[in-house]
Amino acid sequence: MRRAEKVALLVAVVLVAGAVTVAAVVLGHDRSASPSPPGAPTSRSTLTPTARPSAPTPSPAPTDDGWTLEQKVGQLFVVGVDVTDPADVSREAIVQDHVGNLFLHGRSSAGVDDVRALVERYTDLVGPQTTNGTPMLVSTDQEGGTVQVLRGAGFDDVPAATEQATWDVAELRERAAGWGAQLAAAGVNLDLAPVMDLVPDGTQADNPPVGALQRNYGTTPESVTTHANAFSAGLRDAGVAVAIKHFPGLGRVTADTDSTADVVDDVTTTDDEQIDVFSSGIDAGAELVMVSTAVYSRIDPDQPAAFSPAVVTDLLRGDLGFDGLVITDDLSGAEQVHAWSPADRAISAIDAGVDLVLVSKVPDVAPEMVQAVVHLARVDDGFRAKVETAWQRVVAAKATLLD
Repeated sequence: MRRAEKVALLVAVVLVAGAVTVAAVVLGHDRSASPSPPGAPTSRSTLTPTARPSAPTPSPAPTDDGWTLEQKVGQLFVVGVDVTDPADVSREAIVQDHVGNLFLHGRSSAGVDDVRALVERYTDLVGPQTTNGTPMLVSTDQEGGTVQVLRGAGFDDVPAATEQATWDVAELRERAAGWGAQLAAAGVNLDLAPVMDLVPDGTQADNPPVGALQRNYGTTPESVTTHANAFSAGLRDAGVAVAIKHFPGLGRVTADTDSTADVVDDVTTTDDEQIDVFSSGIDAGAELVMVSTAVYSRIDPDQPAAFSPAVVTDLLRGDLGFDGLVITDDLSGAEQVHAWSPADRAISAIDAGVDLVLVSKVPDVAPEMVQAVVHLARVDDGFRAKVETAWQRVVAAKATLLD
């Protein structure tokens, strides 16, 4: 069934049910109105191979015992909590919409103890009625430099990736293990880091989301892979999972998807050296991969990567063989996706094969997203199957990562 037909079915069901709020959202859900952006490969064998860590024993596939559809869908969302001014909507997303994962958003200098107390206000909501007793992935952005959400007593000031890239990899891994231990002490079990975007040398200032902010681990595939993977290994040593980002790469764009629409990468291809870098991160054991919202015209010119089966299912899952969790970049406040309704964003991401929808900057749209996915899953068997697959993957991963 085509996406437009799915949406038509969703509208019909919502109208019959009298769910006026969701119906209003979906009636404006017109894929034909979605923006249509304009449209030197390197062999993967050229990168220094990294031994993949021993995989933990796979958890048994989750069963349906006690799970409602609403609870299953809630596991596919990550709601933002402002670390300095937490809003009721974040709590309500867990209690009313069964959202099963948390993202600490903003900037805090409160220190480890206060952050842990904040986290526990939300993790204490876990129970049979909210998340069917399944614990939360609690995440944040703790990259270093300008992108460090958590500071204060008990947290080191983490240097920018460009500085980390000058260190010996053994030192970086050791220090990253310390940063990971600080996150774990604060109740954080997932860092949406490291950045594995490849920024060509000499273009850093023209690359607002990564290079201009010194978020890149050097400018060569070798530097990025060795140092980003050392960062990941250190966090993993501390029991904190990582999400390498922003697949398939933000190192060549000239605008920031957070603040700009119609951001297009017209260089990256499926056999590009940027893809090789992410392949190395996957081989090194990355638990999650974050997919960007830029458009990659030489891979899928018609939609952002986070909405693209060609990127998520064909390239990331198929060509690279990634079987971990796929999470989107923020779909709530990014200017790049504002032409899509919140309902359309969530449906498109899950339809593309994404497991986790990040709703970090503007958590107010989480209910709209969750309810749209629930309603479509009720009327469309094909979409329901994708929801079930993502739910199984998330719950199985939690059984391993949060054990």
